[in-house]
Amino acid sequence: MRPAFATLALILAAQGLTACAYNPELGRQQMTIVDDASLAQAGEQAWSQALAKSTVSRDRASNVRVRAVGQRVVNAAGLGQRPWDYAVFEDNAPNAFVLPGGHVGVTTGLLNLVDNDDQLAAVIGHEAGHVVARHAAERQSQTLTSSLVLGVLGAAAGSSDAARAINSYGGAGAKYGFLLPFSRRQELEADRLGVDFMQRAGYRPREAVILWLHMQANGGPNTPQFASTHPSDAARIQALEAYIAQRGW
Repeated sequence: MRPAFATLALILAAQGLTACAYNPELGRQQMTIVDDASLAQAGEQAWSQALAKSTVSRDRASNVRVRAVGQRVVNAAGLGQRPWDYAVFEDNAPNAFVLPGGHVGVTTGLLNLVDNDDQLAAVIGHEAGHVVARHAAERQSQTLTSSLVLGVLGAAAGSSDAARAINSYGGAGAKYGFLLPFSRRQELEADRLGVDFMQRAGYRPREAVILWLHMQANGGPNTPQFASTHPSDAARIQALEAYIAQRGW
């Protein structure tokens, strides 16, 4: 059976290589074996659920503000050709999210945290950055590939101690050694792209740093950075300051 498993592993590797494409916005290769259409369909379902299960703010000024700032940033990101939906959700936690298919949610807690539209643009720019970078497809592809490889290795090892070790530690090793660091990389890429989009849209890039100083002061989860899908606020601020200085903004 081992030659067959080896052949399957080679097939998986070949599929990964053929699914690689260069993303000019990121300046690197990406492996995506999950298509955008399926992600967009999942995004539509998640958006419908969010609207049904969460309280959408009826404050007209807040919704108009998010849409106006969001559309400027979306246009600057080159995504204005697609329709975008925006919603303000009643939630004290400062947060925002993007779903495949063109949906952005912003909480009232975030609107209370930001000082100005520039900082709001930093958040929406970050979310638009995930779309331009095709991070959702990339993350799903990496997770799927990791699971398949671990399954192949576990099956090849049979009932040996090696198999038990793979089953016990393989998933954790993939999570902490690859998938979570990869997610953190995506977050920093989205930060950089968000700053680019802010600047193109006429907002002040340095306000992105002030936004994250606010987030740091506001406090957050105590999860160590190595076990988190997001960088620490301090790491984020340092990376943003370095990038903005590099661009001369």
